[in-house]
Amino acid sequence: MTSVKTPADEAEARAIQDELRHQVVLTEPGPPPGRGLVTGVDVAYDDARDLVAAAAVVLDAATLEVVEEATAVGHVSFPYVPGLLAFRELPTVLAALDSLKTGPGLVVCDGYGLAHPRGFGLACHLGVVTGLPAIGVAKNPFTFTYEEPGARRGDSAALLAADGTEVGRALRTQDGIKPVYVSVGHRVSLDNACAHALGLSPRFRIPETTRHADSLCRRALREAS
Repeated sequence: MTSVKTPADEAEARAIQDELRHQVVLTEPGPPPGRGLVTGVDVAYDDARDLVAAAAVVLDAATLEVVEEATAVGHVSFPYVPGLLAFRELPTVLAALDSLKTGPGLVVCDGYGLAHPRGFGLACHLGVVTGLPAIGVAKNPFTFTYEEPGARRGDSAALLAADGTEVGRALRTQDGIKPVYVSVGHRVSLDNACAHALGLSPRFRIPETTRHADSLCRRALREAS
């Protein structure tokens, strides 16, 4: 089973990020869009019970049909700190991924990869500790600047870090609907990450991977005793 160390405090968490950040692979194109398997992961919290539920839903990338799904429920093991959310989410996400019988293929996180204040969001962290190709597709803007992309499906605009480097793209997945925010996690190019995000979003703004995983983790949380 893949595991991740729970840091004792914020300083140790940042030190772990600094150590792992250098292991992100940015030189591989990644799996081709529309082929093989793609897995969405997402989490839901119950703060009153200190619980987190994670879901991993495997789709056939060509048909977007569900192939397999898995959930895991655990106690939150790290406090809420912006920029360090992976330490709250990863242990349970990894437990859900580990219980899949099918190889996950590309993993799509509901969050960020390189487009992160420390350049190491959930998609990067998950990719490095598992070795899997991973991308982040986030619903809301975070710590970067960007121009509004064109109004048509497929239009995009660069997400720029403070030093002006491109760390992702605001991508229009449906005509006239606000964009999603795509960034590389591990072992996937940005062009390919955007192509995957478009292919996974034929009808709605949010990729089908995230839609399925979001619904499943919420159900798992409701059913947790």
